[in-house]
Amino acid sequence: MKFLRLHFPLLLLAGLLLLAGCSERDRPLDSPVRFEGGIFGSFYQVTIADSLTQGQALALEEGILETLEAVDVAMSIYIEDSELMAFNQSPLGEWQPLSNELVEVLAISQAVAEKSDGAFDVTLGGLVNLWSFGGEARPREVPDEAALAERLEVVGFDALELDPAGLQARRTRDVFVDLGGVAKGHAVDRVAAYLDREGIEHYLVNLGGDLIARGHRNAGGGDDGEAEAWRIGVEAPLEDRREAQYVLPIGDVSLATSGDYRNYFEEEGQRFSHTLDPRSGRPIDHRLASVSVLHPSNAWADAWATALMVLGDEAGMALAVAQDLKVLMIVRVDEGWESLVSPAFVAYFGDELVEELGLVAVAEPGELEIEPAPNE
Repeated sequence: MKFLRLHFPLLLLAGLLLLAGCSERDRPLDSPVRFEGGIFGSFYQVTIADSLTQGQALALEEGILETLEAVDVAMSIYIEDSELMAFNQSPLGEWQPLSNELVEVLAISQAVAEKSDGAFDVTLGGLVNLWSFGGEARPREVPDEAALAERLEVVGFDALELDPAGLQARRTRDVFVDLGGVAKGHAVDRVAAYLDREGIEHYLVNLGGDLIARGHRNAGGGDDGEAEAWRIGVEAPLEDRREAQYVLPIGDVSLATSGDYRNYFEEEGQRFSHTLDPRSGRPIDHRLASVSVLHPSNAWADAWATALMVLGDEAGMALAVAQDLKVLMIVRVDEGWESLVSPAFVAYFGDELVEELGLVAVAEPGELEIEPAPNE
């Protein structure tokens, strides 16, 4: 995930409202109200189904942008004076005071790293840069083996020590912490928390495909008086276009997806994914195309999706079952792909929807029966 400092011009409408007086600010808006724009090298979209006035909408949009800006200046590797970059440049072995938010994200990262046996590891920033997917201005090409070995030698989540109670952390080796696999999810959680504090009960937050939903998409009920769930699409693993493969009804939960079909480069006919295996230092190379994880927290969902993507279909699903995660995996097969779901996913959505969508429910990891992908 690419973080960029946000630059948003002041809304002209806000100035006009000041001139128009209170009557315009009190004007009710048609529901739903949507805010959207560019962010973190991707997009943000916030849809609110609560009844809002023009003035309330303006205040909420300002608060949303301030929330996103706070995440950016804390966790971006593209801002030289961000809190994370200061930590990356701190003396080795010395405890550094950190914000509660950064400590929280690092704690989530370390927990997933431990549970996935290092498949998720935020200390791989040096490798991300070496493979030209990070902040270093490097050409998109396969790195030199000696350089790869040198950077891989220092990588490891054991090089990052946390003291959550004391709100501090330290690096014991010269690792470069990159939160690209978890910070966007944290930003989703922060926006959701802001909306909760403002008393908003029905909303959908979408940051580059990482989402969280609350309530319903028709806060007042539809024509028949029935509340409708938010409906979100899980993309097909297509490189040339965005197309929903599945549409899932969700409420009061978040979803994050990790895939290998968007950000990559090719050299001599071989494709190199932006998703790196921290244990080998190399891009993943297996038949798992994407992983979607549902979780109360989008930061946790984001980190777990990356970890499972690194592990691949069999080891990833085994871990998902062991951790009772709600997971949907799209796996490449000869004639396209097959979609697998964990027991927790089935329990959340029900057998009827799983069968309707043609998903394959996996009760135990050993039950995986997937046809080999081409050229394997």
